[in-house]
Amino acid sequence: MPSTPTSAISQQRNVPLLAPATLALLFGFVLPLANLAAESFRQFTPGRVGSVEGAPFTFENYSELATSSFGGVLAQTFWMSGVASAFALLIAFPLAYYIVRRLSPAWRTVALGFMITLVMLSVLVKIYAVSLTFGSVGLLRPVMMFLDISMNGRGYIQSVVIAGLVHAIVPVAVLTLIGAVQNVDPRLVDAAQSLGAPAWKAHLGITVPLCLPALISTYMVALTYSLSAFVIPLVLGKRRVLFLSNIVYTRFSDIANYPSGAAVSIVMLLVSLGVIYALSLWQHRREARR
Repeated sequence: MPSTPTSAISQQRNVPLLAPATLALLFGFVLPLANLAAESFRQFTPGRVGSVEGAPFTFENYSELATSSFGGVLAQTFWMSGVASAFALLIAFPLAYYIVRRLSPAWRTVALGFMITLVMLSVLVKIYAVSLTFGSVGLLRPVMMFLDISMNGRGYIQSVVIAGLVHAIVPVAVLTLIGAVQNVDPRLVDAAQSLGAPAWKAHLGITVPLCLPALISTYMVALTYSLSAFVIPLVLGKRRVLFLSNIVYTRFSDIANYPSGAAVSIVMLLVSLGVIYALSLWQHRREARR
């Protein structure tokens, strides 16, 4: 009788160890999403909380989303999240490089502790700090006046929301990119400079390409955070700039239209997954060509 391979025996022994995680994933993620998807096809009766038990299935909750107003909120959510994530990377990558390459070990520890503190800081503290900075007595008020951006205009509110998202994303992005910068051998940059390349050219030609996979991954993390942001657009947007998360909250909480809120949630989930999948596929194809 042939003996079972050692690897197969090891895999069979590890199956019971995966049971707790599998159950937690099933009951904490899969089933709630399945329930949300089923609720999105239920018919809503005005005046009731949620859908009626045994309500017929319908596509009205999705068809009512095919409007210019909902499309505007969808586009606004994605373009503002994309811009905020890009600005966050432009700030976070030089900071991560400076912390790794320029600071002493003692100051590097201080910088890491400061970034971790910013990550753990309350979102409301960050929001009101940004609000005061861009407010009527804030430090950046002269800049907004120089750019002729009215404090009551939509452009001002969008700028403040993007600034709030950047403020929340940068510490996470810095902590994520520090490991990528540490994995780049500094001798490669030194060799390029010894051959006559300027420091900026050696940095753009060696450090950035080697960190590009980490930059793309960090951008996807930042984009995911921005798309799901709720408090930042709610407070800084002053109900004039709404994200999809705010629409979901309104449908569930204010008008108790659970089927419509579920439909918006499913659309938001599918579009977000599509964008993240497209970025991941582009990164995979780029690595395959290399």
